[in-house]
Amino acid sequence: MTATLFDPIQLGDYYLKNRVFMAPMTRARTGPAGIPDELVAIYYAQRASAGLVISEATAVHPRGDGWPGAPGIYTDEQQAGWAAVADAVHAEGGRIFMQIWHMGRAALSESIEGQKPLAPSPVAATGEIPNSKGVPTAFDTPEAMSAAQIREAVSAFATAARRAIDAGLDGVEIHAANNFLIDAFLRDGSNRRSDEYGGSVENRSRFLLEVVDAVTAEIGAGKVGVRFSPTNAVFGISDANPEAIFTYAARQLSRRNLAYLHVLEPALDSGSPMSAGLPLLAPALRESYDGLMILNGSLTQQTGQRALTSDAADAIAFGVPFISNPDLVERFRNNIALSKPNPDTFYGGGAEGYTDYPAKELESA
Repeated sequence: MTATLFDPIQLGDYYLKNRVFMAPMTRARTGPAGIPDELVAIYYAQRASAGLVISEATAVHPRGDGWPGAPGIYTDEQQAGWAAVADAVHAEGGRIFMQIWHMGRAALSESIEGQKPLAPSPVAATGEIPNSKGVPTAFDTPEAMSAAQIREAVSAFATAARRAIDAGLDGVEIHAANNFLIDAFLRDGSNRRSDEYGGSVENRSRFLLEVVDAVTAEIGAGKVGVRFSPTNAVFGISDANPEAIFTYAARQLSRRNLAYLHVLEPALDSGSPMSAGLPLLAPALRESYDGLMILNGSLTQQTGQRALTSDAADAIAFGVPFISNPDLVERFRNNIALSKPNPDTFYGGGAEGYTDYPAKELESA
C-alpha cells in the first residue's frame, strides 16, 4: 500500500505519528554561549506535530563552533538548555533528534579564539559567512588535522551524542553535509590527504564511519541518523565523482542498522542553484542504502507525496515551510494555505519571525 505523508512510520527505536519531518535549520537564537533558552524551547514545541523534529546544527567541540548564535552541546549549561527543549517537545507529544556538527573549515578564526579552523587539508572554503558582528567575512585557510585531532573530533561527536540523550532528546543526526567537517573529509576537492584518511573512497569515508561507530557505540544505532548533501556545492565544496564516494559511504552505513539516512538535494523543478548543475544522486543513494531514507530539498506537499508514492523516500523533511507554519502538518492535512516566512528574521533576532507565527484556525480551504 502506498504510504502518505500522514501515515505513521517506524524509525529506528521509535514509532512516529507521521512522515512530515522538520528539517534542521540554523536560527541563531542561542547567544554567544550557545545555550538554548525558553524561547528556543517554545519554538521547537510549537512544531512538535511533525513526525520528527530535527534540531538546528549543534556544535560538538569549541573549535568546531563558529556560527554566531548557533547552539552547542559540549558544556553542562548547554546540555541543561537542551533538556528544557526536549521536555517542551515531549510535553506536546513530539520526538526530537539533535543534529550534531563540527564546522571544520567553515569556522572563522575569530570565533574559535584566534585558532585556525580544522579540516582534512589546508584548502579554504570559498565565499563568506557572517562574523560575530554580522559582517560577511571570507573564510580562513584551515589547518590540516593531525591524527590526534581526528581522534579528538571522533570522541567529541560521541560525547555530544551522550549529552544529547542524557538531556532527554530522542537521538542525534550526524551532520555529514554542506561543506562542514565530515563532508570536507568525504570530498576530494577539500581532502588532499595522502594518509589513511585521504585518496580512495574507502579512506575518505574513514572519518565519517569512525564518527558513526563511536556515536552508535555510545547511544545505540536506533537513535542515530546521518545527513548527506551529495551534490551541494555550497562554499565551494566539490568532488570529481560524487556518486562513487556517496554510494560507497551509503553502502557502509547500511551495515550499521541506523535509524535513517537523510539526503539533502534540491528538487528537480525547484530552480535551486545548490546542485551547481550536477545530476541528482538521491536515486542512486536510495538503491545503495538499505534502510529508511528521508528526502529534503525544496519539496512541497505535492512533490513530497510523489516521492513517497514512487518509493523515492520513506519520509520527507520540510525546512522553510516549518519556519512560518508551526502547524504545517495540519495545514497539509486540511488543505490550508501556507503562511509566508520573513527571510530577514531567519538568522538571528528574538521572537519576531521565530515564535510569533500563529497557527491557523483549522478549517478546510
